[in-house]
Amino acid sequence: MITEKIEQLLNDAAKKIGLSDSLTVSFSNMPKLCDFQCNDCFKLAKTAGLAPLELAEKIVANLEKDGDFYFEAVKPAFINIKLTDQGFEKLGQTILSSENCGLEKHKNGQRVILDYGGANIAKTLHVGHLRPAIIGEAIKRLYQQLGDSVISDVHLGDWGLQLGLTELQLFEDGVLDFYFGKSDKPAEITLEMLNEAYPKASTRSKVDDVFREKAEEWTLKIQKKEQPYFDIYKKIKDASVPKIKANYQALGAQFDEWYGESDSSDYVDEAIAIIEKKGLLHESDGAMVVDVATENENIPLPKADPQEPQRYKNPMPPAIIKKSNGAVLYATTDIATILMRNKLHNNPDRIEYITDQRQAMHFTQVFRVCKLSGISPENQQLLHIGHGTMNGKDGKPFKTREGGTLKLEDMINLLIEKAGEKLKSNGQEFDRDLALKIGVAAMKFGDLINNVGKDYVFDLDKFLSFEGKTGPYLQYTAVRINSILAKVENVKEGQFKVYSDDERDILRAAVRQLSSYEVCYKEKSLAALCASTFDLASAFSTFYNNHSVIGETDEEKKSSFVQLLKMVKKLLAQALHVLAIEVPEKM
Repeated sequence: MITEKIEQLLNDAAKKIGLSDSLTVSFSNMPKLCDFQCNDCFKLAKTAGLAPLELAEKIVANLEKDGDFYFEAVKPAFINIKLTDQGFEKLGQTILSSENCGLEKHKNGQRVILDYGGANIAKTLHVGHLRPAIIGEAIKRLYQQLGDSVISDVHLGDWGLQLGLTELQLFEDGVLDFYFGKSDKPAEITLEMLNEAYPKASTRSKVDDVFREKAEEWTLKIQKKEQPYFDIYKKIKDASVPKIKANYQALGAQFDEWYGESDSSDYVDEAIAIIEKKGLLHESDGAMVVDVATENENIPLPKADPQEPQRYKNPMPPAIIKKSNGAVLYATTDIATILMRNKLHNNPDRIEYITDQRQAMHFTQVFRVCKLSGISPENQQLLHIGHGTMNGKDGKPFKTREGGTLKLEDMINLLIEKAGEKLKSNGQEFDRDLALKIGVAAMKFGDLINNVGKDYVFDLDKFLSFEGKTGPYLQYTAVRINSILAKVENVKEGQFKVYSDDERDILRAAVRQLSSYEVCYKEKSLAALCASTFDLASAFSTFYNNHSVIGETDEEKKSSFVQLLKMVKKLLAQALHVLAIEVPEKM
């Protein structure tokens, strides 16, 4: 918004002296000196036939007068730009009066399908499901905020080996006797049964080859929709999904579609036929595969020790489309899912997946098959956003004290417990809903402020602080503003004016915060928005400590202060909505 206006002024001046190259503006690294800076005179001086500083001075001399900015050419060849108080005041009014705080939406918003759930039925959700849900929900809201049309799909894992393992274990435990004519009593499959059966079967399959082979055969029968295996599968799904929905709801993750791998099963044969027609499918050790390696491609192998030399695997292995027994794999259903999505949603512009970065090779294989076969149109972008792991203070993936994987439900209860303790230490009564909002905000902000692809240390005590760079600090700032505004609601609305550097610092932080949305969009990470929103809240805190809004006796000044608070509230509300963090009524 502001940088575009500055760039237009600079480029108009450059044209007057015969310069056709475009000048760009960035935020100043030294805000005490100026708000923005143009550094292009160094590289354009030779083209202009002038010394760099001389070029900067000529551009400034040819600028159209604009009361919103002050321009100055300084050694060695910078153009420094400051917002005047008139410019600051216009900025504040624009943020207050604009629907999106002055944030410009993309002129040609794209249609996007965002896949970020990935919970498996018949299995308990665990902390590994936290990051894709947190990151995916925020990225979805960011896209929508900037003008994309987004369909979110949970894409349940409901068609793989875990189903065969679970059913076979239930069968051997006698739970499924009714379905096989061994009992007249109708069988009830409960979540408690599944929570016991799958871990038992999974552990057993790693040491019992016969059991695993039988489970694979059972899985194939489910995939072929043979009875009673398919009916049992539907019972398992019916028992699992409500709990999955409740866990995601507690995290504030909202999905438009609740499809699973099973829903793409009707498209598998068509997808394989398309691949085969293109001549891509061939037999390898009994399986049907597609070669996807490119020339001279190396795949880095994980290092056991950071000091050891990097080793590579070459070439990329083929994508397995059908196993030797005829069963389809994860890659096959993902390819069929892309075909399904293109048919149901008329070839969206982008299909994006948010999963653990360790699945990068899998998605590379899937995307290449879809592009080679034409299942994905040439102009469609397929993207995998790989996230790092959430680690404990020991630097290893987060576990329970006993060393097991922490259930997502237990994590949510831990958030409530810890946030409740924090509230009590601040002299407040325990409120479960409030504790949940604060706990979830702490966890989300603690996650999102990190680059998506990086691992990070989960430190809930640190994340729950009401001071510093945390989610509760942003919530507390918003609650404080709401409290002040409630006490001055009868103040007459007047002109937005700037009276001090504290207000100017808030408005500078507002500009940086608004610019961070586009940074996040390009980087597919919310870190920049988290950091800039904290800076905005921090600037407001300084203003709050130095000025009394309620006690201000100058009515014109008080009215302007109220406008400033409304502006900050609006900016915070927009950012917290994108981050999927709720603002409680009190804290």
